[in-house]
Amino acid sequence: MRGEDRESGALFSYVSCEARVPGDHPLRAIRAIVDEALEVLSPEFERLYSKI
Repeated sequence: MRGEDRESGALFSYVSCEARVPGDHPLRAIRAIVDEALEVLSPEFERLYSKI
């Protein structure tokens, strides 16, 4: 999903994903890499989305 990272944890879980994944877990580094890649690709995604 694109856009803001909205909190929906209360809807599905009593503990957020942030609380479940330890600060030193490899997923944290992977998420940072993916977030950076998606930021670079965002203009391309924007071009593909309909304006209406």
